[in-house]
Amino acid sequence: QVQLVESGGGLVQAGDSLRLSCAASGRTFSSYTMGWFRQAPGKDREFVAAINWNGGSTYYTDSVKGRFTISRDNAKNTVYLQMNSLKPEDTAIYNCATHVVRYSVLGVTTDKSFDTWGQGTQVTVSS
Repeated sequence: QVQLVESGGGLVQAGDSLRLSCAASGRTFSSYTMGWFRQAPGKDREFVAAINWNGGSTYYTDSVKGRFTISRDNAKNTVYLQMNSLKPEDTAIYNCATHVVRYSVLGVTTDKSFDTWGQGTQVTVSS
C-alpha cells in the first residue's frame, strides 16, 4: 500500500520561503508522476504543480509560476516543492499525490488523475 508523508509547512511572513517534502513508500516511486495540490479554507482543492516520473517535465498553475519549483529525488523516493516569495493567498493545506497510471501525465492538473494522497501540511503566510 502506498503511503505519502508531507512535511515542511509552517507559519511565515509574506516574501519568505518554505520547502515542502513528500516522502513516498510502498510503490515504485520512480514510475509515477507526482503532484502538489492545495486547499484553502472554504475553497476547492486546486492544482499547484506536478512533475513527471523522471523529472523531465514540470507543470505549474499560473499563480505560482516563477515562485515555486517542483523537483524530485527518485533515489530518496521524495518530491519537493520549493516555495519562494510567498503571499498570503498561498495559505492552504498542501497535499502531495501520486498519479493513477505509471509513466503518464494524463490529466496532470486535475485531482481526479491522482489516487493516493498524503495527510497534508499547513502553510500559513501572514501579511
